[in-house]
Amino acid sequence: MVDHRQLGVDLFNSTWRLIESRANDELMVATAHASAFHWMCAPECKPENVARGHWLVSRVYTLVGRGEPALHHATRCLETCEADELRDWDLGFAYEALARAHKTAGNGAEAERYRALAAAVEIADAEDRELLERDLATLD
Repeated sequence: MVDHRQLGVDLFNSTWRLIESRANDELMVATAHASAFHWMCAPECKPENVARGHWLVSRVYTLVGRGEPALHHATRCLETCEADELRDWDLGFAYEALARAHKTAGNGAEAERYRALAAAVEIADAEDRELLERDLATLD
């Protein structure tokens, strides 16, 4: 039997290694999609797992300079947060994803609008807040 949750986790971590190394962009995009797929197939999948999968896919598309699919997945991330009333870290990073995707697509005003929305999200955990702020700083 396939352990979709574990595959989702393992592929998420593999995607991060590829993000950090940039050793193989094509593989990075494929592993991000595969991670999202396996999370969505996992019986214990929650809305935050779906949102985070779309966030990851959007992130890798920004890294390879593909604005349209980055915007699609960032939008799906935010839609999931809104539909399931996800706040805190998930909402902040949904806005961050939209800011980054709009920047990649050449929509500077929209990138700044979503960056401001991300910065305004209340995040309870100080380390999570710091992670968001570091990511937002890379949009400069």
